[in-house]
Amino acid sequence: MDLAKKLLKGDKRTLARLITLIENDDPHAIEVLKAIYNHTGKAHVIGITGPPGAGKSTLTDKLAKELNKRGKKIAIIAVDPTSPFTGGAILGDRVRMADLTNNPDVFIRSMGSRGTLGGLAKNTLGVIKAFDAYGMDYIFVETVGVGQSEVDIVKAVDTTILVMVPGLGDDIQAIKAGIMEIGDIFVVNKADLEGAHRTMMELETMLDFRQDEGWKPPVLEAIGRDNIGIGQICDNIEKHMDFLVKSDKLGYARRENVKKEIIEIAKGSMEVHIFNNNNKDNQLEILAERVANKEQDPYTASDEILKSFINRGIKND
Repeated sequence: MDLAKKLLKGDKRTLARLITLIENDDPHAIEVLKAIYNHTGKAHVIGITGPPGAGKSTLTDKLAKELNKRGKKIAIIAVDPTSPFTGGAILGDRVRMADLTNNPDVFIRSMGSRGTLGGLAKNTLGVIKAFDAYGMDYIFVETVGVGQSEVDIVKAVDTTILVMVPGLGDDIQAIKAGIMEIGDIFVVNKADLEGAHRTMMELETMLDFRQDEGWKPPVLEAIGRDNIGIGQICDNIEKHMDFLVKSDKLGYARRENVKKEIIEIAKGSMEVHIFNNNNKDNQLEILAERVANKEQDPYTASDEILKSFINRGIKND
């Protein structure tokens, strides 16, 4: 538990080490996360999502700098596509945010998506908890940028910022139902480009059909590279958290996310146990052979594996 104690004392090297353990699925990381869990829940977690080319990294960099000027400690998790050769993140958001890396109140971590759908890396939630317990005020999670499949971001954050940019063709198609419904703040970046006003109007029109109780998502203009509109976005980030706290929607949303997280953890544990234990007696191989030969259906085979898993758990108790 030394790692947990050092992390809670604000040791930055321990934070980096713990994140590496989390990314590598090290069993020790789970024990540390259990030990620090009571110290989480204080940070405001913000998702930055949107189509490729929208300038998410530049915007995240500017938002982090602005919030840091306001006396806040910032963490940035940049989820990038994974290299097929090394398994590492390949876009290098750290390069784009190079001038932030030496700031003692800012911590940037790139995570490879490793094939995970939904715009997030597999262990993003664990890394968020590490940053939270460490004492970060804001944690930005910048997703891969793959379009509508990025809706999983809502399971991990308090505020979702959807970044759009003019000139991507049919804007209406780019912001259809799934991803459109998750935004709490909408930003039209690169607003100096032709078509920015049209994109703003389309977003505002579509938002008129959304049923939001008490919070109407603002549509904001920004030119990230020139630091234009950044202060207004930060103000709305703070306003959204104030709304969540006062309306008790923060507690409700976090409880719903915890339910999903528990289910995902349980599913992962069951999968590991089923593969490990069933491979010992070849049950999975035998059932697969039967199903492939049409001697048994996959639903009955699944029931058999589940029953053996439950029975094995009872015996172990």
